[in-house]
Amino acid sequence: MEKPQSPLLPLPDERLRWVESVSRLMDSQFRLPGTNFKFGLDPILGFIPLAGTLSTYAVSGILVFTMARYGVSRKVVILMCLNIMLDALIGSIPVLGNIFDFAYKANDRNVRLLRRHYAEGKYKGSGTGIVITVLLLLLVILGFIFYGIWVLGSYLWQYLQQALSSY
Repeated sequence: MEKPQSPLLPLPDERLRWVESVSRLMDSQFRLPGTNFKFGLDPILGFIPLAGTLSTYAVSGILVFTMARYGVSRKVVILMCLNIMLDALIGSIPVLGNIFDFAYKANDRNVRLLRRHYAEGKYKGSGTGIVITVLLLLLVILGFIFYGIWVLGSYLWQYLQQALSSY
C-alpha cells in the first residue's frame, strides 16, 4: 500500500510548483500570532468591494486553468470549480462572506485535489476540452456576480433617491 503524500511535499511536476506557491499566498501564507490559524490574501482582498472579489476569483480561475492544462481529469476540474464557486458565492455576502473566506480555503483544497490526483497517477493526457469548459463556467459565474452587484446597486440607488426626495 502506497503511503499518502504529505501536504508539505512539493508537487512532482515542476510546471505546477508555482500553483502551489500562489495557492499558499492566497489561502495560508500568514499565521495569526500565538495560534495555528493561517490565512492568505483571499480574505483580506475580500474587504475591497468588487475589485477584491474579482481579483481572487481571477487568480483561482488561472490556477484551475493551469492545472487542467497539464492533464488533470474532468472530475477533478469540476470539483475544483465547485470549490471556487462556493468560495465566490458565499464570499460575496457582506460580513458572512469575509468570515467564510478566512475558514474556507478553496485554492488549498484544489492543490490537495491535485496532489491526490498525481498520487493516483492519473495526470496524463490533454485537458483542452476541460480548459474551455472551465473558462466558460467561470465566465458564467462571473456574470452572476456582476448581475448580483448590479441588482444590489440599483436597489441602493433607488433607496437613496427615495430617502433624499423625502427631505
